[in-house]
Amino acid sequence: MTGGHQTLALLLFSAFVAVTLGITTWAGRRRRGSAEEFYAGGRLFSPMENGFAIAGDYMSAASFLGISGLIALYGYDGMLYSVGFLVAWLVVLLLVAELVRNCGRFTLADVIAARMGERRIRTAVGTSSVTVSVLYLVAQMVGAGSLVALLLGGTSGAARSWTVVGVGALMVVYVTLGGMRATTWIQIVKAVLLMAGALALTGLVLLRFHGDLDQLLNTAADRSGHGRDFLSPGLAYGTDWTARLDFISLGLALVLGTAGLPHILARFYTVPTARSARRSTVWSIGLIGSFYLMTIVLGFGAAALLGSDAVRESNAAGNTAVPLLALFLGGGAGTTGGAVLFAVVAAVAFATILAVVAGITLASSTSVAHDLYASLVRRRGVATPYSEVAVARVAAVVIGAAAIGLGLLAQDLNVAFLVGLAFAVAASANLPVLVYSLFWRRFTSRGAVWSVYGGLVPAVLLVVLSPVVSGTPEALFPGLDFQLFPLQNPGVVSVPLGFLAGWLGTVTSPEPPDAARYAEAEVRALTGAGAV
Repeated sequence: MTGGHQTLALLLFSAFVAVTLGITTWAGRRRRGSAEEFYAGGRLFSPMENGFAIAGDYMSAASFLGISGLIALYGYDGMLYSVGFLVAWLVVLLLVAELVRNCGRFTLADVIAARMGERRIRTAVGTSSVTVSVLYLVAQMVGAGSLVALLLGGTSGAARSWTVVGVGALMVVYVTLGGMRATTWIQIVKAVLLMAGALALTGLVLLRFHGDLDQLLNTAADRSGHGRDFLSPGLAYGTDWTARLDFISLGLALVLGTAGLPHILARFYTVPTARSARRSTVWSIGLIGSFYLMTIVLGFGAAALLGSDAVRESNAAGNTAVPLLALFLGGGAGTTGGAVLFAVVAAVAFATILAVVAGITLASSTSVAHDLYASLVRRRGVATPYSEVAVARVAAVVIGAAAIGLGLLAQDLNVAFLVGLAFAVAASANLPVLVYSLFWRRFTSRGAVWSVYGGLVPAVLLVVLSPVVSGTPEALFPGLDFQLFPLQNPGVVSVPLGFLAGWLGTVTSPEPPDAARYAEAEVRALTGAGAV
């Protein structure tokens, strides 16, 4: 895109950034400076508002850009992400939503500490939460870089790099000035825009094929270069036993990982009651389910109308499939209609990225301040709510800088794939300790610490030793080769290790479980009695 069309897209970008900064300023003026206001927005959001915010937090660049791109490149196998991301919400609804709201205050560590010793638990869970958040942030940075590079000059490396830096700076501003209240309203606005944009594109794709899904799928198969194999399992994950095991590993990570994501669990603390948390989840499932059905149409639509080769030529990982599809549906390159539709979709996608990175940064900085800093200070004195908030703001800057650095390294990887790694770490380190704490009476402090580190360390180590980091042309460091683990996603190994470590730590623990505290936590989890 050049000239006036490029200017139009940049103006839409700028307009959204201005609106979100206005929301941040408004929310910052309403903020009382308390930890509850900064971390949980005063717990004043309704189930519908929080449901939209959860959907806005969850439907990330991986959803809008990455999944559609994978479907455009790999057909049936790419749909695994859509199915996995959606099915995961059943685990959240049935197992954790109400119980987490009743047991916790601001973070996942609050839930675990409700029934056992605090300091070691908070350190372990805080460390895993920050690790998951940084991995998730990297995916959003990569999505932003791919999007703006397409706008400003195709595959311009400089454009992508400066975009990563700019998004990181904006997310720090949102979090440090506005806290949870501003972040929530940004996510609500973003969810509405994203649903409207996806619905419009889906409608245009279906109109092209007169509502005939068979014609859409057959055309996509013909233009994919793979024929009928494009519509069958195995194109990406069926070449050998390693690929098939990677498929199982990825599915396990996607389905179980959502219940361990810190920024998703934090949303349940922004509503006043557990019933509101459950209703929020129902709202979010409706929105998210509708959206992921649309990503399937958009992915096959990009393959049918653009061709898989054109998508791959623009971005090898497929991250630009949806913006290119919008340009085509609006009339093509050089037309006003194409420029307008491309600009709108690009602005919506950019809004998606900004909203999600704000939520993740807030959750990770909260873990640093409320779990790591507060537990350290409690050994020496008392951590005041105001000192916690100050530390959270500093942590947001540090985490933002780390995410920027890693985002610059990972620019050539698919954003949905990167999110899959974050889900694997969350499912390995956070989910086992959460499930054991809520449902196992004999669980002990040693079991909790072993569970977190027993999932976190293998997951991170296996990623470092996998083809993602070295040993392949697509790796983060293609010139090096220290690959020892054959799978790209570690979930099939690290998730069972997390559960095993928690069990082993419990059965070998010298201290007996605190039956009284478990009974108190169980009553609180099931009834809400004593919940904040």
